Amino acid sequence: MTFKGWPTRAIDFYDGLEEDNSKAYWQANKATYDESVKGPMEDLLVDLAGEFGAGRIFRPNRDVRFSADKSPYKTAIAATLAEGGYIQLSAAGLGVGRGMYMMAADQLERFRAAVADGKRGPKLLELIGAVERAGVGVTAHDSLKTAPKGYPKDHPRIEVLRYKGLICWKEWAVAPWLSTAKAKTRVVDVLRTAEPIVGWLDANVGPSTLPDAAWR
Repeated sequence: MTFKGWPTRAIDFYDGLEEDNSKAYWQANKATYDESVKGPMEDLLVDLAGEFGAGRIFRPNRDVRFSADKSPYKTAIAATLAEGGYIQLSAAGLGVGRGMYMMAADQLERFRAAVADGKRGPKLLELIGAVERAGVGVTAHDSLKTAPKGYPKDHPRIEVLRYKGLICWKEWAVAPWLSTAKAKTRVVDVLRTAEPIVGWLDANVGPSTLPDAAWR
């Protein structure tokens, strides 16, 4: 089926889950999750597959083995796209990202060398500026507090050199358009806007040869 947006019941489901993150709540509302949350996400991934590759929805259960928080369920549904992309829906609204969220050690080494390079580094800053002017943020999930080993603290691109990843990200609060096909348009706009930075990362960083579960 063609994606038509997430009904308001999807947001209501996550509002309720945040208040009562229990197996009892989940079982009582699983039909709503399947029909109003997961179903629309599956439809959206089918619609996007031709341009961005097959999608994969993350499991709703949290891994609580090493966490002090034993809440059994994630309070958001999230999915990745084979050709790059991340989509997330929660009670707070919709988020879309693309890039390299968490680089492995070998990727970080190549990334920093490219950022420091006299030609490739300035090109990346140029691309970041263009993406930001288009209304999409460019950031990292985490960064060093100082310069990476081997790089001067006063390097002209020190802020980016400190990044441990590089992502294009945009999110929206809950609004009426979320329940329409316009939600797909906004997702696609972000994914396409991020394409030049994804191309730079592909050319200068590439995939890791080490075990790594980060989304791209």
